[in-house]
Amino acid sequence: MTDVRYPTGRFEPKSAPLTSDERAELIGRIRALPTALRLAVEGLGDAQLDTPYREGGWSPRQIAHHLADSHMNAFVRVKLTVTEDRPTIKPYDQQAWSELDDVVGVPVEASLGIVTGLHDRWARLFDSLSDEDFGRRLMHPEEGEIDIDFLLQLYGWHGRHHVTQITDLRRRQGW
Repeated sequence: MTDVRYPTGRFEPKSAPLTSDERAELIGRIRALPTALRLAVEGLGDAQLDTPYREGGWSPRQIAHHLADSHMNAFVRVKLTVTEDRPTIKPYDQQAWSELDDVVGVPVEASLGIVTGLHDRWARLFDSLSDEDFGRRLMHPEEGEIDIDFLLQLYGWHGRHHVTQITDLRRRQGW
């Protein structure tokens, strides 16, 4: 049986530098996320948006707002990494953020708009990077030193991972 927490599988990054074709596929995922997220939550009412995708898990509303929060942070991390020498980034408490008043009861449209604009800019930024740029590194206090290729893989996976949590909930609930 598939673990509902990881409907697309756990994140497994490639350790070697990505090829240009692999990067293009992942940038395509970044570019496609806004539409996929919008379709995943389309037509859901407040009760459905507030139904956790699993016991103890986030609701579609929390997932939508989390994707905006997480990907805003990641976008800034990529920009810092391109413009600074091995910047140290700041982690944040994702669970605490998911419980703040800018999430609870807030229409998902607020974050759909953020994700749409953000992903357009993020894909354009990724498209502009050279092979050398994808090897630029940052310091993550919890994860150690990571490069932009890693971030591209992580967030190419991350969006699909969370959208599938919503679409799987819809399928299981018959919505």
